[in-house]
Amino acid sequence: MAVDFKVIVIGRGMMGAAAARHLSGMIDGVALIGPGEPSDRKSHHGVFASHYDEARITRTFDDNMVWATLADRSLDRYADIEARSGISFFSEVGCLFAGPKPRAGEGYLGRALDVAGALDLDVETLDPATLHGRFPQFNIDGSFQGFFQGRRAGHINPRALVRAQTALAQAGGVDVIDATVTGVRDVGSCVEVDVTGKTYSAERVLVAAGGFTNFNNLLPLPVDVRVAARTVVFFELGERELELFGSMPSTIVFGETDDDHVYILPPVRYPDGKTYLKLGGDTEAQVFDSLDSAGEWFRSEGNLSEREIIAATAQALMPGLAGRPITSASCVATFTRTAYPYAGFTASSRIAVLTGGNFVAAKSSDEIGRLGAVLMTDGALGPENFGEQLTPVFR
Repeated sequence: MAVDFKVIVIGRGMMGAAAARHLSGMIDGVALIGPGEPSDRKSHHGVFASHYDEARITRTFDDNMVWATLADRSLDRYADIEARSGISFFSEVGCLFAGPKPRAGEGYLGRALDVAGALDLDVETLDPATLHGRFPQFNIDGSFQGFFQGRRAGHINPRALVRAQTALAQAGGVDVIDATVTGVRDVGSCVEVDVTGKTYSAERVLVAAGGFTNFNNLLPLPVDVRVAARTVVFFELGERELELFGSMPSTIVFGETDDDHVYILPPVRYPDGKTYLKLGGDTEAQVFDSLDSAGEWFRSEGNLSEREIIAATAQALMPGLAGRPITSASCVATFTRTAYPYAGFTASSRIAVLTGGNFVAAKSSDEIGRLGAVLMTDGALGPENFGEQLTPVFR
């Protein structure tokens, strides 16, 4: 049976766009299907994505070898993607971690130091006095140590990265279709993919729909994921604050436990022309199991109580933010049972899934996309590509 495409990638987010770009250099007959960012989030009643933002932390300093490797491989390709697409998305401003003095192999920082040693990463250890002297804009606990990765670390613009990946995919022959998929079916000889008013066919389909993967009948069985609410907070900066915080790195500050942490992005200019300093945490418990509930969350400004907690933490860490206007926004994080991305086939040998950012995948999205492309062309991931660790779990 003749099909419209060899491979259809569903989802035009960070993983899906990356997968399509990599596939464009492997095979012909590829389509990337998904809607673009809505012009008015509050009135939109379709699917959303989590890359609608201007800054996400990137680094290779991580407490897990798989995640560190995925980030490292992605960082290797940043410059090439920027050069070939003409779209800049990486700001190499460095990444600072601060927290209680770690013990080797214990806690996030202790494990991350072990991984850094194994990968020979250039991470500088800062004693409390040096930490305060190097980064005086922070009011960090006087007993905390710092760990600073100056190279191959900083932040990326996820919107720009998706644009770059998509542009290169199109240049490589990928058909980009602006539509929402409403159903996927293995009909024996091929896979049929429904969008409003039309059906496409393909030999194989890769579902990379992020937090919306289990909605709209995209998979034979749902993957075992937890789609969790996340609130991000923005401080609008004036000239004084720009001078104070303008040279800061991306930063993650831990409390007494790994769960007690806040991440901080340096000042970044947003599409409204204003410059914001963005913060977030990982404490909300709200989860979504339907398109309607997830959509309602994306149309909101996030959890206002959580905003107040994050804002108070921010002003304690950075007193120079006092008095600045505060806004917030909603996002979601997709957590898997394995704490790794899922990259593998479903009950159908023609339909595969690529999802599960676990709140840390923006920095690794290009390599995760490459693994999705390898899955489509080779049919499996070998040990060098973490096939066992990335095996999907279904409900």
